[in-house]
This record gives sequence, C-alpha cells and structure tokens, in this order.
Amino acid sequence: MSDTTTPTAANTGNVDEHAATASHESDAPSEDHAHPSDWAYVKIALALAVITALEVFTYFESVLDWGVALVPSLIFMMIVKFYLVATWFMHLRFDSKLFGRMFTTGLLLAVGVYVATLTVFEFFA
Repeated sequence: MSDTTTPTAANTGNVDEHAATASHESDAPSEDHAHPSDWAYVKIALALAVITALEVFTYFESVLDWGVALVPSLIFMMIVKFYLVATWFMHLRFDSKLFGRMFTTGLLLAVGVYVATLTVFEFFA
C-alpha cells in the first residue's frame, strides 16, 4: 500500500511543480516589444534635467525678462515633462493605448483648469 500512495504523492508533486512553473512563466512580461536600453533612460533623464533647469531659470527675471511668454512656456515645458515621464518611466509607451488616452485626458483637463483659473483671476489681462 505504501507503494501505491508514494507514486501518487510524487505525481501530485510533479503536477504542482509543473503548475508552479507554468504560472511563473505566465507572470513574466511578454516580449511583444523591445525594451529600451539603459542609455535611452539616461538620455530621457538628462532631457528632463535640462527642462527642469529651464523652468528654474524662468524664476530669475533679472537675467531674462520672459514677459507674456512666461506662462505659456512653463505650460509647454510641463506638458513635455509629463509626456516624457508618462511614456518612458511609467512605460505607457508599451501599454495599451487606452492608458495613454486616459493620461492625455487628465493632462488636458489639468491644463484647462489651470488656464481657466488664471483667466478667472485676470492673469492674462
């Protein structure tokens, strides 16, 4: 009787091992797209650093007077940074288009609310 229960336990163990291996393989990300190299992420990080430096540079009006171009240039830099972070570091570039549309909708809503608030407070007048 021990002989019949031992192979059954061994078979159950093998099935569990196979199931665990199969589930582990299915958890791995599919290779439908090529992942960017580390150098691509470094270049994006450098671009973000340059844009951030330009944003900080706008604070010092004694160096350069931005005039009416200040707010539109800051909004533009904000949009570019949002795009770079969302597509590269949040990997939306490789996800479903639905996620990209959701983030784009949120960005447009945020910019719209910001511009409406500036208009209400007569910033552009």
